[in-house]
Amino acid sequence: MEPAPGPQEKYQLITRNLQEVLGEDKLLAILKERELKIYWGTATTGKPHVAYFVPMSKIADFLKAGCEVTILFADLHAYLDNMKAPWELLELRTRYYEHVIKAMLESIGVPLEKLRFIRGTDYQLSKEYTLDVYRLSSVVTQHDAKKAGAEVVKQVEHPLLSGLLYPGLQALDEEYLKVDAQFGGVDQRKIFTFAEKYLPSLGYAKRIHLMNPMVPGLTGSKMSSSEEDSKIDLLDRKEDVKKKLKKAFCEPGNVENNGVLSFIKHVLFPLKSEFVILREEKWGGNKTYTAYEALEKDFAEQVVHPGDLKNSVEVALNKLLDPIREKFNCPELKKLSSAAYPTPSKAKPGEKGTKNSEPEEVVPSRLDIRVGKVISVEKHPDADSLYVEKIDVGEAEPRTVVSGLVHFVPKEQLQDRLVVLLCNLKPQKMRGVESQGMVLCASSVGEPRQVEPLDPPAGCCAGERVYVEGYEGGEPDEELKPKKKVFEKLQADFHISEDCVAQWKQRNFLTKLGTVSCKSLKGGSIS
Repeated sequence: MEPAPGPQEKYQLITRNLQEVLGEDKLLAILKERELKIYWGTATTGKPHVAYFVPMSKIADFLKAGCEVTILFADLHAYLDNMKAPWELLELRTRYYEHVIKAMLESIGVPLEKLRFIRGTDYQLSKEYTLDVYRLSSVVTQHDAKKAGAEVVKQVEHPLLSGLLYPGLQALDEEYLKVDAQFGGVDQRKIFTFAEKYLPSLGYAKRIHLMNPMVPGLTGSKMSSSEEDSKIDLLDRKEDVKKKLKKAFCEPGNVENNGVLSFIKHVLFPLKSEFVILREEKWGGNKTYTAYEALEKDFAEQVVHPGDLKNSVEVALNKLLDPIREKFNCPELKKLSSAAYPTPSKAKPGEKGTKNSEPEEVVPSRLDIRVGKVISVEKHPDADSLYVEKIDVGEAEPRTVVSGLVHFVPKEQLQDRLVVLLCNLKPQKMRGVESQGMVLCASSVGEPRQVEPLDPPAGCCAGERVYVEGYEGGEPDEELKPKKKVFEKLQADFHISEDCVAQWKQRNFLTKLGTVSCKSLKGGSIS
């Protein structure tokens, strides 16, 4: 039997792979006296995906360090966050989360009897808690509440009052769950500092906050339930896992925003303290890494090929997913899954919606706009004004794109540059060459006409999602139907600001690294 870890060893286990700790001195002081009490909460909204293994892996660390861990299924928060979980589905989704989170923990060998599970509505509807919500609302400013939820609560054009309540409830949870610390992603930081500021005003203690880094998804941006290609669902079939990993952004030698490498670092390595690269003998045979840094170094130096990295992750990931798939293969859980996440009903082809049906919402999140890198540029063989470009958008193969830029942008200025590409237009032939996207450009208003490709922020990677401020969530249409003219309706409100920033209705086009802009065509249009 291994000796119990000492305070310093516990501290190392609790904090390894974290991005930030608020309250380190208090954490060390508690560990010298007793076990740490900590909670992790998850709002029961979209289906959990493989990125949830990242907090699960840390929960395993907390238990190894002797912590008393509570997992909160934040059902009320799910409803308050712009009704991400409709009231009628709240109970079903919470039950789904309970089953799937427990299945994940079991798949990585975490003993469930050492954990406490609780639903938000078990205590958040009590008289005492409700009174504290009112007390908190009497001291919190609207500005602070809005700022605290900016990274977590869905940002929309007409925000609901419920979104302002969300950070206050999360702060009060720390007191009502009687914990020393809260654990979450670094995107929760503003809520954590909000809690540190306001809990003492109600006479409650300031807690410790432990933050995981945000792990990139398979497209190089944040892994999201609402962005289908960025995540692997826990119940995806093996062939779907293979397909999504094959399309994952994993540029040779590039360790930045690499979702495949990040998954190894934050999930697979902590679980087994090693990772095996599987490859044929002619490429050097299998290699076992006992330190993540050595694997990252070999990948950066291109000793490890992206294909071998993806294949090895596929094998390891399927070992984690197999027991979850097996558990959810029973009729009861299949029924729960379908009921909690019903497929949106669609009218049959040629059938118009009913009189009471909602009009289709035309919002920017329906556009699949990504950062692309121009790999090659050639003149179109049959059209003097057109280029044929190969553009990397983080998929297995670059896309062929035809652009009418010959008279505006020299070929050498396009080669190897980053562009902004609309990826979900229906492919169409342009003088015999099929174009699989549209390079978005700024155009001058007057004559002579000037055109400049939009510029993503420096440091972006091919495949990163471009979105409009306030519309980060939402899933892009798989393919924009030409008859519905979704792009054309949105494009009518595209323009370039006086600061040369690309906008839709005065809201900036963004990536996670900043604004999308053009060189000089202020006040121009975008096409």
